[in-house]
Amino acid sequence: MFDTTALNQQRNFFEGHAAIWLFGYGSLIWKADFDFLERRPAYIQGWERRFWQASHDHRGTPEAPGRVATLIRAKDSICHGMAYRITPEVLAPLDVREKNGYLREKVPLTFVDEKGNGIEQSEGLIYLASDDNPAFLGEAPLAEMAQQIANAHGPSGPNRDYLINLAKALRELGAKDAHIFALERQLSRF
Repeated sequence: MFDTTALNQQRNFFEGHAAIWLFGYGSLIWKADFDFLERRPAYIQGWERRFWQASHDHRGTPEAPGRVATLIRAKDSICHGMAYRITPEVLAPLDVREKNGYLREKVPLTFVDEKGNGIEQSEGLIYLASDDNPAFLGEAPLAEMAQQIANAHGPSGPNRDYLINLAKALRELGAKDAHIFALERQLSRF
C-alpha cells in the first residue's frame, strides 16, 4: 500500500479559501461520512470512471485486494457524480480515507440542474489514483474484475456492496456509465 496522506496535505490548491468544492465519483457519491456545507449533482469532462484501483484497506486486504473506482482520461467523455462544498478542515480525514494511492487534483466541474443540464461551473478537487501508483491494477476482462469484486471483503465491508451502491447512486442521478453497469451485470453472475 502507498499511503498518500502526507503528500496530499502538501497539495493545497485552495489555500486561504473558506470553502472548497470536492467532486465525488465513487464511494463519495453515496457514502458522504463527512461534514459538508452543500451538496450538488455535477460532472467533470474528459474523464471516465473505471474499477482499476486496488483497495487493500477498505474493500479488500493486502492478500486479497478489492477493486474500486478511479478515473482515466477520455477526451469528450463526461463523468457524473456529486460535488460537496466543504471547509478545508474536512480534507484531513478525507486524506486518510483516500490514502491508498489517491492524490488530490484540481479540476473544473459543472453543476447540473434537475434535468441534468450544465448550469454553472467552478473549480474543485478530486482524489485521483493515476496509473503510476503501486495500487493501480489497470484494465482486465469484466468477468475477471467482477469475480475479484465478488470475492473481496475488507474493513469497510464487501467489495460487492461498493459496486452495487455506486450503480444505484448513478441511477438516482440519472447518469449513464457503461463500465459500471456492465460490471454490475457481470457481478450478478457470482
